[in-house]
Amino acid sequence: MEQRSLGRSGLTVSALGLGCMGMSEYYGPGDDTESVATIHRAIELGVTFLDTADQYGVGRNEELVGRAVKGRRDKVVIATKFGFIRGPNGERLGISGKPDYVKSACDASLKRLGVDVIDLYYQHRVDPQTPIEDTVGAMADLVKAGKVRFLGLSEAAPQTIRRAHKVHPIAALQTEYSLFSRDVEDEILPAVRELGIGFVAYAPLGRGFLTGGIKKAESLATDDFRRVSPRFSDENFGRNLELVRTIEALAKERGCKPSQIALAWVLSRGNDVVPIPGTKRRAYLEENAAAAGIRLGAADFERLEKAFPKGAAAGERYAAAGMQTLNI
Repeated sequence: MEQRSLGRSGLTVSALGLGCMGMSEYYGPGDDTESVATIHRAIELGVTFLDTADQYGVGRNEELVGRAVKGRRDKVVIATKFGFIRGPNGERLGISGKPDYVKSACDASLKRLGVDVIDLYYQHRVDPQTPIEDTVGAMADLVKAGKVRFLGLSEAAPQTIRRAHKVHPIAALQTEYSLFSRDVEDEILPAVRELGIGFVAYAPLGRGFLTGGIKKAESLATDDFRRVSPRFSDENFGRNLELVRTIEALAKERGCKPSQIALAWVLSRGNDVVPIPGTKRRAYLEENAAAAGIRLGAADFERLEKAFPKGAAAGERYAAAGMQTLNI
């Protein structure tokens, strides 16, 4: 697996990472045994950049990742996040970037992961009630204490990224990026490139839509959060399915999977862009990993550009409450 540098930070990761969120929440029932096997297979394939967060499964996902990497710690780069406060029963209690909370959240993540240091520690969402300088100052203290190696932000606005970067170098910005979600190309990607910050693309498969495997929203599990996602709603689903047909046709011609075309496109956006497709199954992991070997040609790019101009996808990325936490 190709390695990529996250900006000028000095942190090198696999060109494709593995999003672990769905193993514990949001995408229907999980299977811990298969999930651990998926992480082990990822490491075998060189997909060694693992992404989790303290809120996924209310801590269970970090525990799962911790079990999976036991005895393999030196082979992986672990990224986790803080910011969303969840109650013991999963209640959503808001967002915090308060310095004391940052430090207590880090200690809790280290314990759940069973590691001595977190390789990349993100603020999951910006807390509008806490100056970013205070939050990143506390994160910088964690670096000084040897608990964290590199710092990151997620879904932050360009001006916030600039302010944060003045306090302590930011290694990576994580934001949604795919053929469905290209708004980062306007201001965010230019800003992080100017500052020497790497870009980690989550949901590079449009939450599974771009794989061509979802033909109707009713096929999703009843507790799958995509059932309330605007892009999967009755009014938008058909329009978005039409877009996917372009990828399916191109994949058929190339003799590969639609998911591999979608990932190859994200990988082509620059050597500082690292997509982290999520999966909880080895079969899909292997398909995703193979996308790193696909090279799209000029005619392919032209065809995809025509089908997927910015704003082509119908519906917002999140429901209204989620949209309010973005680009702060």
